[in-house]
Amino acid sequence: MPESAEPSHWRRNMYVCLFGSFTTILAMTLLLPFLPIYVEQLGVHSHAAIVQWSGIAFGITFLGAGTMAPIWGRVADIYGRKVLLVRASLAMAVTMSLIGLAQNIWQLVALRLMAGVLGGYSSGAVVLVATQTPRHRAAWALGTLSTGVMAGTLLGPLVGGILPGFIGVRATFFLAGAVIFVAFLATVFLLHEERPPGPRHGRRAGPVWSAIPDRRPIYAMLATALLLMVANMSIEPILTVYVAQLMNGGDPGGDVVLVSGVVMAASAVGSMIAAPRLGRLADRLGTWNLITACLLTTGAVVLPQAFVGSAWQLIALRFLMGISLAGLLPSINATIRHNVPETVAGSILGYSTSAQMMGQVIGPLAGGFVGGRVGMSAVFLATSAILFCGAGYNWVVSRRVEHAAIVGAASE
Repeated sequence: MPESAEPSHWRRNMYVCLFGSFTTILAMTLLLPFLPIYVEQLGVHSHAAIVQWSGIAFGITFLGAGTMAPIWGRVADIYGRKVLLVRASLAMAVTMSLIGLAQNIWQLVALRLMAGVLGGYSSGAVVLVATQTPRHRAAWALGTLSTGVMAGTLLGPLVGGILPGFIGVRATFFLAGAVIFVAFLATVFLLHEERPPGPRHGRRAGPVWSAIPDRRPIYAMLATALLLMVANMSIEPILTVYVAQLMNGGDPGGDVVLVSGVVMAASAVGSMIAAPRLGRLADRLGTWNLITACLLTTGAVVLPQAFVGSAWQLIALRFLMGISLAGLLPSINATIRHNVPETVAGSILGYSTSAQMMGQVIGPLAGGFVGGRVGMSAVFLATSAILFCGAGYNWVVSRRVEHAAIVGAASE
């Protein structure tokens, strides 16, 4: 596409969405270190009840977000993507501030659910960037955008571990709400959405799936989005136990919790470093080629994690895994964008978000079950096998779609 034909403001849009995604994800994760303390302050006292309610309060946000993502995507297709981001950022700013005013555990859970249902800034940002960025720059832009999510996920618990000691738990929520309100103002005044002239196209659109000429790429991308999160989250339930075993055998005397945190952070750091670069590579080589290569590489890096002899070997491999995973999500979203009409792009990208949320649920459940019943090494072996199968599936589907396109072009 010639430079002059590119939509204006797309780069500024990307950076506004990057800041908004970072602040909202950071706000959603900063309560992790002190959530049990806040739950106890709200009147829950037994250890078992505190753990149970902490899990409910944290997880219910992602349940709400995953359920609503396709719905908000469809609303964005009809009324515009900027409107969705303005609504999400304002709702998040208000909800985070209200969490600081919660008086009992039921209010906390209800407000966390509300944050998931009414939020969705990061998934909405993906839709806007995907549709407003020139197609030949989409993977790079989405890769850059994903660094905001990763940075928020990585720094949220760190900020949450520091701030309450200085300003208190409730004031931490007020400050988070204020920062998100800044993102709301940036979205209102700096973000520009170019929409096709004429009537609202989304209002005339029929059923979402019937608008897609070839659904095979979309099914493949939804399955891969699910697979990505399963692979990334499968180790979470067993990580601390696995690190303890490694440290007892090879690194005695270390701090198990600290090293476990480093292992968790290693993949996020690798992804933050690699995502924009792999996005740019996907724009040159093709998103589907990069997806297949990243799945193969990730499977090859996960496999030796079952046989490491020290925690530092695990950290190095998780860092490399983060690098290989970094190319997947931006390429998945770019591939979806390339294969659906713009009138239903928000809806389908919403389904992609739901698939990722489902993976965040299935991954820890499956990892905990396999690790507890079969052994912790089996978690890595099974994850690696699934990734290799995913690479093969994507390769087969991409070749079939490419062949169908060639045959269709020849028959015209």
